[in-house]
Amino acid sequence: MSNNPTVTLYPLVNYTFGTKEAQPEEDPSVAARLQRLQNDYETTGMRRTVEGVLVVHEHNHPHVLMLQIANSFFKLPGDYLKPGEDEIEGLKARLDERLAPVVNTYSNNTSSHEDWQIGECLSVWWRPNFETFMYPYTPAHVTKPKEQKKIFLVHLPEKKILSVPKNMKLLAVPLFELYDNAQRYGPQLSAIPHLLSRFNFIYEK
Repeated sequence: MSNNPTVTLYPLVNYTFGTKEAQPEEDPSVAARLQRLQNDYETTGMRRTVEGVLVVHEHNHPHVLMLQIANSFFKLPGDYLKPGEDEIEGLKARLDERLAPVVNTYSNNTSSHEDWQIGECLSVWWRPNFETFMYPYTPAHVTKPKEQKKIFLVHLPEKKILSVPKNMKLLAVPLFELYDNAQRYGPQLSAIPHLLSRFNFIYEK
């Protein structure tokens, strides 16, 4: 009898994908992002970032929903938290910003971040310096990391409407594509198959 936690996955076709206004990246380049990180660190200390892993299935194989920006850059939905912001509520708010449909005040669409079911923390990554490299541990010589990123499993309902900013694509990337593919997806995303391997998936039709 398996003691692995069980997660129910629903088929990709169950989800409806719409679009909404573009959400330009705050920083025009990696160098600009790192400079802003440094400026923020001097003001508020270590940055805390949260991201969600949303899993669906196609042909009984898990696929992770990822945002693609400029046809080359992949990322999980999420972003950094405000100082003092709760990480679970903060992740729900970031998922709303990226993926929730625009609420029409004239309809009954009252979608709110109460709908997001945040599950287990899958991994924690640390940025020791004002550089691009992040690690799944804090290097021994680092006493003041510059950023902490937590990646959570998000349990999707059987059906859901997701709206994607016009300047991004939402792709369902199969685990076999992510596995051992850091060259394309980077170490954090290519580690997701390892992180999900302990779950017992049930594939609903």
